[in-house]
Amino acid sequence: MEVGQKIRGADAVIKVLAAHGVTTVFGYPGGAIMPIYDALYGSPVEHLLSRHEQGAAFAAVGYARASGKTGVCFATSGPGATNLITSLADALLDSVPLVAITGQVSTSVIGTDAFQEIDVLGMSLSCTKHSFMVTDINELIPTLYRAFEIAASGRPGPVLVDIPKDIQISELEYKTPLQSVTEELQADSADLDAAVELLKASKKPMLYVGGGVGMGGAVAHLREFIRQTQVPSVATLKGLGSIAHDTPGYLGMLGMHGGKAANLAVQECDLLIVVGARFDDRVTGRLASFASNAKVLHLDIDAAELGKLRQPDVAIAAELQCVLPHLTEAVAGQLNIDSWVNKVSAMEVEHRWDYNHPGKLIFAPAMLRRLANKLPEDSVVSCDVGQHQMWVAQHMWFRRPEDHLSSAGLGTMGFGLPAAIGAQIARPNATVVAVSGDGSFMMNVQELTTIKRKKLPVKILLVDNQKLGMVKQWQQLFFEERYSETDLSDNPNFILMASAFDIPGKTITQADEVEQALDEMLNAPGPYILHVAIDDAFNVWPLVPPGASNSDMMDQMEKQT
Repeated sequence: MEVGQKIRGADAVIKVLAAHGVTTVFGYPGGAIMPIYDALYGSPVEHLLSRHEQGAAFAAVGYARASGKTGVCFATSGPGATNLITSLADALLDSVPLVAITGQVSTSVIGTDAFQEIDVLGMSLSCTKHSFMVTDINELIPTLYRAFEIAASGRPGPVLVDIPKDIQISELEYKTPLQSVTEELQADSADLDAAVELLKASKKPMLYVGGGVGMGGAVAHLREFIRQTQVPSVATLKGLGSIAHDTPGYLGMLGMHGGKAANLAVQECDLLIVVGARFDDRVTGRLASFASNAKVLHLDIDAAELGKLRQPDVAIAAELQCVLPHLTEAVAGQLNIDSWVNKVSAMEVEHRWDYNHPGKLIFAPAMLRRLANKLPEDSVVSCDVGQHQMWVAQHMWFRRPEDHLSSAGLGTMGFGLPAAIGAQIARPNATVVAVSGDGSFMMNVQELTTIKRKKLPVKILLVDNQKLGMVKQWQQLFFEERYSETDLSDNPNFILMASAFDIPGKTITQADEVEQALDEMLNAPGPYILHVAIDDAFNVWPLVPPGASNSDMMDQMEKQT
């Protein structure tokens, strides 16, 4: 482009995306964003047409989480923009870097209730890390650069940029703005010294690992800390994959549906080392009784999380990549915790999962464990929300955090399928499996068309108990078996429905069909759906009842045929 040459704002948007290494955006066109779609035509930035704006944003979330890059999605004004809100909230609660660009009615008619006008800026304030509306063409490029910086820096999150149509068609000279230099957040030396003293004084330390480890690029540093110190560990739903599954002393997920050994060990520890986690209520149970005899060392990039729910004895707001190596060097070989390590190991053996399920019906935990053991090294599991989500977290294992995509903070049904699409775009050579339930699957089932159009080899494992299983389980346990509106016995024929999108598959109902069916699914050259019928009597155990302490886990196993 010649110096002084002017281009449309819409063309500038695409140039900014390309400058930030964006190769794919997810979206759905409409009137108020049409100039940007015109600029997209023939550009080096690929566009993936989702069939619902929520699906587009969830695909961008899946892309971001599977790749570690910032996801980007487009939507038009009015209903297009409002359809993004749920996905933006999901990205905020799970700290996913996302830039959502929406079209808006022209500035001259903003505030007049123009066709498809809605105050998306106001709507998005509570579910984004930051939101912008561009009302000056000269602020367009700096605003977009700022959006990408905010989305990816510190604790990541979604940023919305609302661009009126007249700004998109106005002209400007493209100039790359001066960019601020983000300084790495450093730990205070006195706090580091205090942390070291806490570690050395502890006899029963426990690592409580959250999603911040993966997002902070600190997986290798955490694993080295564990290797050098032998400190036992547990993980949150988003922390799964940060610790290798065969690490000595690793007890898996803790919390409401965590493993028994994980919860009991945390309750007994004398030092809780919280790394990139936030004391979420689904993790802690009754907060006052959560690891109540333990001192707390809290490490997190977000200072707002330190002391928000549990007052730590030592808190460090800094990059985990810097803090963990310092602590490793300071305490390696100096912790006197052998008896605790042995006790945790015994607890793991005592409370190990039992996959020897009697009877002919398919036992979902055993099936998912077999799936985990069969997956190639480069694999992604994208999960929907419900009982199957907890079974995946309990019984599958993951090599890296970016290999497990699950809607943790918001718990959004309909997340799994579009997120799997985004993951497949981000990692085209990976085996991507969307594990869904019959309730969640129908929430964004239209994205099967996206799979068809792009010929994406996404595998779908559909666990079908003809119920809204998690709600039904709570109705059974806490609402006197009053099963209100959780019956899904009128589900469609899922295999027939998938065939309408040129996706082959099969249904299985018996345990002895699982092995061959999983192999057929994983070996299919393109997309495939494996429909697995299970008994609705199967519930997720253990379970910490709402308001109860994690020590009071229910472990009632159903009568299974």
